[in-house]
Amino acid sequence: MIRAARIDDVPAIHRLIRELAQYEKSLAEVTATEQDLRRSLFGPAPAIFAHVAADDDGVVVGFALWFPNYSTWSGTHGIYLEDLFVEPGVRGRGYGRALLAELARICAERGYQRLEWAVLDWNTPSIEFYQAIGARAMSDWDNYRLSGPALARLGSAAETRTCE
Repeated sequence: MIRAARIDDVPAIHRLIRELAQYEKSLAEVTATEQDLRRSLFGPAPAIFAHVAADDDGVVVGFALWFPNYSTWSGTHGIYLEDLFVEPGVRGRGYGRALLAELARICAERGYQRLEWAVLDWNTPSIEFYQAIGARAMSDWDNYRLSGPALARLGSAAETRTCE
C-alpha cells in the first residue's frame, strides 16, 4: 500500500532515513530529528512531502521524500525526489516501483514535466532498477553542493553587497 505520509509515520520515516544513511555510508552526517521532520512535513507551510509504502500489516517499509522543483525550459514544475528507500528485507516486492509510480501519477495529474533524483555512482542495484523502469542518467550534468563554512562565507559576502 502506498499512501501520503501521516504525522504518526514520522518515527518510521526517521528510522528509514537513518537506514538509508547507513547504507550510503554516511550515518554520522544525519542530524535531522523526528521533530525536524514533523515540522518540515506537517508544519504550517510544508515545502517537502512524503509518501510511504506499508506492508500487509500496515508497517511502513519504505518511503519517498520529495519536493516540487521548476524547469525554466518547460515553464512547469516537476518533482525532485530527495530520498527513496525500501528496507532490504522487502526489496523486490514492488514497493520502490510503486512509490515512484505514485510520484509519476502526481506529476501527470498536476501537469509536471519531470521527476528527477540523484543516485550515488557506486549504487549499482539502484541504478539498474532505475534504468529498468526507463530512467536515464543525465550524463552531461554533475551535482554540486555548497554547505558548511563555504556556504556561510558566501552568505556573509552577500550581506555586505546586497542593495536595498
